[in-house]
Amino acid sequence: MPSSSEIKETPLRAAHEAAGARMVEFAGWRMPVQYSGVIDEHLAVRKRAGLFDVSHMGELRVGGPQALDLVQHLTPNNAAKLPPGRAQYSALTTPAGTFVDDLLVYRLGEQEFLLVVNAANRDKDLAWVLEHAPRFDAEVRDESDAWALIALQGPRAAAILGPLVAADLGGLRYYAFERPALEGAECIVSRTGYTGEDGFEIYAPAGAAERIWNRLMESGHPHGLVPVGLGARDTLRLEARMALYGNDIDETTTVLEADLGWIVKLKKGEFIGRDALARQKERGVERRLVGFEMRGRRVARHGHPALLGGREVGRVTSGSFAPFLEKNIGLAYLPLQAAQPGSEIAIDIRGRAEPAVVVATPFYKRPATP
Repeated sequence: MPSSSEIKETPLRAAHEAAGARMVEFAGWRMPVQYSGVIDEHLAVRKRAGLFDVSHMGELRVGGPQALDLVQHLTPNNAAKLPPGRAQYSALTTPAGTFVDDLLVYRLGEQEFLLVVNAANRDKDLAWVLEHAPRFDAEVRDESDAWALIALQGPRAAAILGPLVAADLGGLRYYAFERPALEGAECIVSRTGYTGEDGFEIYAPAGAAERIWNRLMESGHPHGLVPVGLGARDTLRLEARMALYGNDIDETTTVLEADLGWIVKLKKGEFIGRDALARQKERGVERRLVGFEMRGRRVARHGHPALLGGREVGRVTSGSFAPFLEKNIGLAYLPLQAAQPGSEIAIDIRGRAEPAVVVATPFYKRPATP
């Protein structure tokens, strides 16, 4: 664990402390884990809106005549399909088809992209991209320290943000973005998130972060907006069955095993890991990341063995009580014979085999907009 002198601070530390946040060290950063409590914050996002500081995420800008070629080489999704103003979920893949990281790819212009990577992997990802960049006429810059990232999530998000920007948020499609001014600062506002709810992620200059945060809280007060910490962020993303790097995906799990085959575009041409993923797709995966619900009241946690017929066949990658669903849920890699919804398994929780059942995911899906 880094010493206190090495722990990084986001531009919003003062705002968190003023709101009474409980701060913890996470991925080398001092971050708010909760304010009023994980369950209260979780339910606020599902029913109203929540505001998250995710400024610890990394931002890598890729530009130049062959910027697209470099992004295509690094990722399995097809960035050529992105017009400027659109983004996609993707991955940085190893030659084995496993994850260096998962990320968002924003196409800022014909020859300019922004890669948004996980905080814990920022240095590793930058080194990976720079290792492969010399083959291409493209420039790579780490702009992470220049950006703050604020996520506004929940069914009231558009009503809160709309009055503050000169942009048609109602017409902004999922995984699209605009670049409006917010509190006098040019920002990137994308209709993306990590909660399963409607909402926006706001990339703002670091120096403008605190006034934007405070203005959003002011605008959101009549709508029941609350600040939300890492604790509820984790339970929200699990209900929505969104993968967490280091738990559900890593350099030992392939994109196909993670049930993310929809981001693998084998027909687009060469990319790192393509051959391995093509072979695996042809022969079929032997295990798959699936969701399960506990039959009883005990909660499965990361690392607990998953059992089939009393024999360990996998491990829980994520597990928690789901506050909105009021169930105990989790994810685990299971062999195909146990991976179908309805399959009965057990989770070894401190030496006791607790019954569970494989279920379809996402566990939670937001209601359709009228």
